[in-house]
Amino acid sequence: MSKVSREPSPEGRAAEVAYLNIGTPRLVGWRGEQVRTSIWKHSVPGPLRVEGVNLHGDDQADRAVHGGPDKAIYAYALEDLEWWAAELGSTVQPGLVGENLTTRGLRVTDAVVGEHWHLGTAVLQVAQPRIPCYKLGLRLGDPQFPRRFAAAARPGAYLRIVVPGEISPGDPITVSDRPAHGVTVQFVARAYHEDHGLAADLVHVPQLADGWRSWAAKQMESRASRGSLRGARAR
Repeated sequence: MSKVSREPSPEGRAAEVAYLNIGTPRLVGWRGEQVRTSIWKHSVPGPLRVEGVNLHGDDQADRAVHGGPDKAIYAYALEDLEWWAAELGSTVQPGLVGENLTTRGLRVTDAVVGEHWHLGTAVLQVAQPRIPCYKLGLRLGDPQFPRRFAAAARPGAYLRIVVPGEISPGDPITVSDRPAHGVTVQFVARAYHEDHGLAADLVHVPQLADGWRSWAAKQMESRASRGSLRGARAR
């Protein structure tokens, strides 16, 4: 299996929380309708409490597809935001893609599913990548942006709250308990967007969110069924 390796942080910089971003539901016009979204975030000084399924002061507009234990906190790297600034030719702000944690000096996209992040007095666990929906396009004012986001292979990471606590901008981030399977959030996103054949490598990653493992199992069943059908036709 080809996995993305964990690389040193840019310039050897110690990983830290650069910004904390929160938002609450609002109604926004989309295709002649009003949709409820919390993707608009603003930075706050902290400290903020992380517990349950949220960063204090933040909320998700639709818990059926956003939030919950496996999507409690969304993290995105400041370095990736700077990359987007160059791509878009404009200044970008922390929280632009709806992230709660903007990190500095941490390759979030290379985070291994199941690794633990110690920051402030809290411990978080990487659970899955972010798969963009139309609301990201709504936030950027570009209906095609979700496709651009997926193609950029910089998904960021959703995290579970393992130990509740308080975090603040400037808190160092220490990574521990990195599983030996080596499956990164970027690898999971690649399996979804580019190569469903990689799904076989996701089924046996116990730290991956249940929904992802179910999706991977269905992909394997589908490929097996197609293989059997082709074999039957060849006889």
